Amino acid sequence: MLTIALFAFAGCAALCLAMDKHFSDLLGRKPKPEQLLGLRVVGWLLLALALTAAVAHSGWAMGLVQLFGALMAGLCLWVFFLPYRPRWLLGLALASLVLAPLSAFGLI
Repeated sequence: MLTIALFAFAGCAALCLAMDKHFSDLLGRKPKPEQLLGLRVVGWLLLALALTAAVAHSGWAMGLVQLFGALMAGLCLWVFFLPYRPRWLLGLALASLVLAPLSAFGLI
């Protein structure tokens, strides 16, 4: 379940950063169009990895429930932290991106 949550949060983070406003607010500069496209591709790939991990862990029925629960929890973090602690979100996204593969291979 940790792997699913970490991949889902990293995917949501990439998709949130693929929006002009969030990119500018968090990184302090205007994004290039190729950066936004890259973030969208990476975000959807990470969500696909989360879906794959969820289905492999619990099957289609419960795996989808776990995936959507992890997505809701990750998006709640974005909603509540973005106005107050936006830099924390970048650190959490980077940590989840690093820890997700380690969790998938059972190293943590």
